[in-house]
Amino acid sequence: MNGKTRSTARSTATSAVTRDVIVVGAGPTGLLLAGDLATAGVPVTLVEKRAHKISNLSRAFVLHARTLEQLDARGIADELEAKGQTLDRLRLFTRLTVDLTTLPSRFNHLLVLPQYEVEKALERRAVEAGVRFAYETEVTGLVQDADGVTLRVRGSGGGSGGDAQELRAAYVVGTDGMRSAVREAVGLPFPGHSVIRSVVLADVRLAEEPATLLTVNAVGDAFAFLAPFGDGYYRVIGWHRGRDVADDEPLDLDEVKEITRLALGRDFGMHDARWMSRFHSDERQAPAYRVGRVLLAGDAAHVHTPAGGQGMNTGLQDAANLSWKLAATLNGYGHADLLDTYQAERHPVGKSVLRSSGGIVRLAMAKRPWTLAARALLTAFLDHARPARTRMVGQVTGIGYAYPAPRGSHSLVGKRVPDVALRNGRLYEALRGGRFVLVTPAGTSVGLDAGARKDRLTVASWASDRRTVLLVRPDGYAAWAADSANTEEIEAALTEAVGRG
Repeated sequence: MNGKTRSTARSTATSAVTRDVIVVGAGPTGLLLAGDLATAGVPVTLVEKRAHKISNLSRAFVLHARTLEQLDARGIADELEAKGQTLDRLRLFTRLTVDLTTLPSRFNHLLVLPQYEVEKALERRAVEAGVRFAYETEVTGLVQDADGVTLRVRGSGGGSGGDAQELRAAYVVGTDGMRSAVREAVGLPFPGHSVIRSVVLADVRLAEEPATLLTVNAVGDAFAFLAPFGDGYYRVIGWHRGRDVADDEPLDLDEVKEITRLALGRDFGMHDARWMSRFHSDERQAPAYRVGRVLLAGDAAHVHTPAGGQGMNTGLQDAANLSWKLAATLNGYGHADLLDTYQAERHPVGKSVLRSSGGIVRLAMAKRPWTLAARALLTAFLDHARPARTRMVGQVTGIGYAYPAPRGSHSLVGKRVPDVALRNGRLYEALRGGRFVLVTPAGTSVGLDAGARKDRLTVASWASDRRTVLLVRPDGYAAWAADSANTEEIEAALTEAVGRG
């Protein structure tokens, strides 16, 4: 079926053994995850409560370097780059300028692009890979057993008159947002609190074009952010300390203008608002991303302030980490505890994003003299201390994160591998298709071709004279490396990571 047709979920026997995965939530995280699984030959159904419609009212506007690398490994980064606008410098708190051109990435910039453009590209990829879509299908509960998960849903628009049905899968992944029905069904708490209340959003036209691609500033009691959609409209996000009202309180354009003038010094002649709303920004994280055969990713697992534009990016990287592990498990070559590494690798990253985004917003909200002085000192320090600034940029862009490595591993293991040159192309081109990539020195002994592993392994060689042997995971992190290794040692590493040939 195509992605524009709602499918009706059918009942299945609760005792059936299956390889299927059900992904709940058709946002960017769910779309990337489902597309990856289908590409790897795993039957996957994407369940979505809403009717099929990609909204232009989404909040995310930024793609960072590490996310663009992941999208490059799926063949869609260049397409998205052509649709968006790049920014190679960020200015924070009027004093600190962050130069992104020094990032060790092909994508040494920030891409400004509305979330719905990302969703369109990921949905097309998922459809082409064979993902089954079940729109207007609401999750009402689930039951796990030793062989799988029975997901209870209600179709026909999800209303009270909808048909109650059951879907059966080996695993269920909740990518269904902050109010995740999947997380609630497995009884996971979502501890945290609201950081900012009554944030205003508006999509408007401007009489005056801003001088910079992204306009952001905080002054006294007000904060404002402007970003272009690319169709003549701009997204405005604003907050005023003295305007703490409920999310359903009516909002008019005059209030948005006032907040913008306070924070940015002018309202740019905003007019013709096509949409306005209020929301509150929370910091929350589930204590576990996995409960048996049920897993969480994206906003279902963690939510945080929009500062730094890390929300959609973190969710997409969750999906990239989880998808190949689920595929390896279901295709029979993943080791027994492979899925446990999802929690071990991604939960600390989620916690770090909560800290960094929360730190940025608290600095932006600074009002008391001592907090303003602390902000001035910190920005001055970061402006002059290159290692600290590099670490901050690495966290915000995602390229600075590494995963735990077994004791005694090579220093590269667990680290992100950049888009290095290979004899026949680039690494991230070789990663397309969701396979591991073994990179060997030129002239390495024969017998290391993918062979029977060709569905899950690509063998390549360095374009340079480098002698390191490197096995790269499908998500672009080093699984194994050695400065020198014979054929038997390489074969042992391959068997551990991708199974026997």
